[in-house]
Amino acid sequence: MTPSLSVSQYLELVNVSLGQIPADFVIEGEISDYKVSQGKWVSFDLKDEEHQALLKCFMTTWQLKTQIEDGMRVHVKGAPKIYERFGTFKLNVTEVEPVGEGALKRAYELLKKKLEREGLFDVSRKRPLPRFPERIGLITSRDAAAYGDFLRILNNRWSGVQVVFCHVHVQGREAVDEIVHALDQLNGLADRPDVMVLTRGGGGLEDLHAFNDEQVARAIYASTIPVVCAVGHERDESLADFVADVRASTPSNAAERVVPSREEVRYEIDALSAHLTSCVSDAIRERLSVIDQATSRVRFLLERQKDRLRRLSETLQSGSALWLSRLSDRLARHALVLKQLDPRRVLSRGYSIVRFAGRVLSDVSTLEVGSEIQVQFATGSADAQVRRLNGRGQQKLV
Repeated sequence: MTPSLSVSQYLELVNVSLGQIPADFVIEGEISDYKVSQGKWVSFDLKDEEHQALLKCFMTTWQLKTQIEDGMRVHVKGAPKIYERFGTFKLNVTEVEPVGEGALKRAYELLKKKLEREGLFDVSRKRPLPRFPERIGLITSRDAAAYGDFLRILNNRWSGVQVVFCHVHVQGREAVDEIVHALDQLNGLADRPDVMVLTRGGGGLEDLHAFNDEQVARAIYASTIPVVCAVGHERDESLADFVADVRASTPSNAAERVVPSREEVRYEIDALSAHLTSCVSDAIRERLSVIDQATSRVRFLLERQKDRLRRLSETLQSGSALWLSRLSDRLARHALVLKQLDPRRVLSRGYSIVRFAGRVLSDVSTLEVGSEIQVQFATGSADAQVRRLNGRGQQKLV
């Protein structure tokens, strides 16, 4: 007799059997009854309208990489399971991708609104590109025409720039993870590029799906290196374009945006040189004018000083003659007085001067017998000794 099983045991056995079903089956259907609970649990029904079949699906918000809504046709992957508590069969979804141009466009619009609300497109956060980058990070496929176009225009415009190339798939299942990894890798280099370029050729929404992915958009937003995005042709717009610091219309235009043209730089140098030459010439002329004015002023002041000196000299000459004449008269009068008072005139009349101990004597009482005296005559002098004093006024000299 077959042993009996409890409900939970039976459901466990069924789930083991369901676990044998490969999880890489891609299931296509239309979303209905889409809900998000507590900000982390996502549930929806996947309908097959042709056969009126319905598959309940469950996943978490962090597994949901794209925006979805009711009525959108999608591809899903996941593992089937019966939930014991509710006895319901559900698909634990691991991947969801919109299918068809309409669904992709709607998912694009929903995600665009979400990122715009969060400020990822704000112009105020966009950074300017360096004028003369030395290292450029290039993220694209080496097999894409964008790779060759970018390098060709880059080398034609400006040589000597180091290109750090990261090969990635630009569409398909590997594209998103590889692009995000390349952005993180370039940002993590010790010698980081001055600017990064993310590029690929044109295509439809399905071809450009990786560049409309939320992970790629957030990786660009988080980059510490300015990012130039050039996806598709000029009419193509991706979310990566809106988040990037600079949007280029084509891969060739991206090269034109990141490096200057040799001819433009040469023209700027010539124009700057001419401007500097003109400025220097104007400055020299201005300085020479100042020097000329200063020279004229100095010359004027010198002439004024010369004139003042000339007048002063004339004044001194006329005044000095009168002063010298007066001085000469005064000297003559003084000379006459001195001549009249000259002792030698008195001596010439027979008088003499007697000195004792260097002093002129006028009184004999100051002398003693034997005193040495000096007698000065009109011409010459003689030494003498007192031999006798004959009273006041009488004395004999030897």
